[in-house]
Amino acid sequence: MSASATQSLVIAGLSGGSGKSVASVALIAALGRQGKKVIPFKKGPDYIDAGWLATAAGEPCYNLDPYLMSPKTIADSFSRHSYGADFAIVEGNRGVYDGVNAEGGFSTAELAIALDLPVVLVVNCTKATRTVAALVLGCRELDRRMNIGGVILNQIATPRHEKIITEAVEKYTNIPVVGVIPRRKDDIFPMRHLGVTPHQEYIGTKNVVDTLADMAEKNFDLEQIIGLMRSCPYRKPSPVKKRLHQVKIGILRDAAFQFYYEENLDALRNAGAELVMINALRAESLPSRLDGLYIGGGFPETSAGALAANVSFRNSVLEKVDQGLPVYAECGGLIFLGKSIILSGREYPLTGVFPVTFGMAEKPQAHGYSIFTVEKTNPFYPRGTIIKGHEFRYSTVDAWEGSPDDLVLTMDRGTGFTGKRDGLVTKNVLALYTHVLASDVPEWTNGLITAALRHKAEKKDHV
Repeated sequence: MSASATQSLVIAGLSGGSGKSVASVALIAALGRQGKKVIPFKKGPDYIDAGWLATAAGEPCYNLDPYLMSPKTIADSFSRHSYGADFAIVEGNRGVYDGVNAEGGFSTAELAIALDLPVVLVVNCTKATRTVAALVLGCRELDRRMNIGGVILNQIATPRHEKIITEAVEKYTNIPVVGVIPRRKDDIFPMRHLGVTPHQEYIGTKNVVDTLADMAEKNFDLEQIIGLMRSCPYRKPSPVKKRLHQVKIGILRDAAFQFYYEENLDALRNAGAELVMINALRAESLPSRLDGLYIGGGFPETSAGALAANVSFRNSVLEKVDQGLPVYAECGGLIFLGKSIILSGREYPLTGVFPVTFGMAEKPQAHGYSIFTVEKTNPFYPRGTIIKGHEFRYSTVDAWEGSPDDLVLTMDRGTGFTGKRDGLVTKNVLALYTHVLASDVPEWTNGLITAALRHKAEKKDHV
């Protein structure tokens, strides 16, 4: 078996908003300009940053989540997806040591240590000089197992600002400053209530990536950064045995529905599904020959007008549900299956599969990792199954013709739909607020494939 070496590192920050996404996209885009193949990874449960990383690399971005994935699954995923690439860049999340407890459990630092990767630390230097050295020194000393190979200074105002901080950091920590990100009058990434606007919704995506590549070429010591990376020799992974296409599963994927883990889509393909991408904003109806439908999360609220205006498509979804089509819907997909959503006093009709009216709040209504137990019968999960996931929503349940006892999942951790429960069911539909990463959840893949096969067989029986 042939061997391959990939140069790898982690880009981390002192906190959310430190500039690590800017640095990561910039570095990936600059390396790509050199004709190199770069595979991006995002630590933690994230779709938006992952989308920008994938755009910069021109390659899929994979998630590495120590809470949702076992150490073996993380190592296998990193090795398998990095194989044959020149570089593998992992963007951390939150602060480098931030985890689910005081010990930093499941943090970016723990991920870097587990993968034995050096870290480039991005520091926001707004209104600070020598103190930046203290911050870097503290990060170095808190856990010496983590190797901080270099520092990128963000929000640098002047050459003098850069000079003082660089001298202080290198004098007191012996860690080199390998790049700076100059202060801008505007946000390089378009922003809104969830943070960065998804690349699918932004017209100037290419300009952003090009601007960041220019910035990295001018302000990063690319040669030094490459020199910090760990050369990871990996053996060619065994090919995944894909089954022949057994079922067709539709995927709503457009500006409204964009939150899909590549791992989930790969899992369905490998299990024998042919995936059919569908634009809910433009398609007149669902394709006639579907055995199942997967509706991920996203921002149906920002496309509410277009979704409401596409009456024929909404009606086709309702019709297919009535005919028994298996549908698995997460978060934004759950909203789409509701009766309507009210935004700024205006009500936008949706599919009407469930008698729910949604609204939007200014603050998050659920945020973080979750765990649910499958308590009642549903089309996809066996009863008694316990699954880890995550939630992140601003939407509210404003009206619902039901009660918490109607929901099939119990939230052991997290918020759910209401009353510490989640999972609306009707016919062959399961809709829930919880997002699931399929990497270590075979029940998710098996559930969708089994439901689709069952529906396909039933359709044949009725022909």
